[in-house]
Amino acid sequence: MPAPTNPTAYKIIYDGNCNLCVTLVQSLESLDRGRLFEYVPMQDEAALARLDITPDECQLGMILIDPANPAQHVQGSAAAEEIARLLPAGALFIDAYRALPGLKWMGDRGYEQVRDNRYAWFGKRSGTYQSIYPACETTCRPPTPGLDPL
Repeated sequence: MPAPTNPTAYKIIYDGNCNLCVTLVQSLESLDRGRLFEYVPMQDEAALARLDITPDECQLGMILIDPANPAQHVQGSAAAEEIARLLPAGALFIDAYRALPGLKWMGDRGYEQVRDNRYAWFGKRSGTYQSIYPACETTCRPPTPGLDPL
């Protein structure tokens, strides 16, 4: 079975067909260079199964999986906030964002609107983007009997 490339990395499940989502993943790739985050497109059902995430769960927004506790994950605007918090100096901005009355509520509603209209507003890619920092060395799929080494 393919091994994670970095077992201590957070896993981000994103929409690999969404232009906005892919642009944000590419920005994170440039900033982080695979140190904190690895990526799985929600279209990779085998990878989702390995991570114990269903395709239906992905429809509710991006997912961040904590390597210290993979059974627990955050989703949607909470995942976006946590990703930002983990970046250098991000905690300062996220703490301020969460402390200002009404701002978190507006951010949550804004996230939902973007999530629900992402293809109409930002377009849909013709193919699924595969990150340069994937969550597995090859693909996140179970081995094929007789083809993959044990």
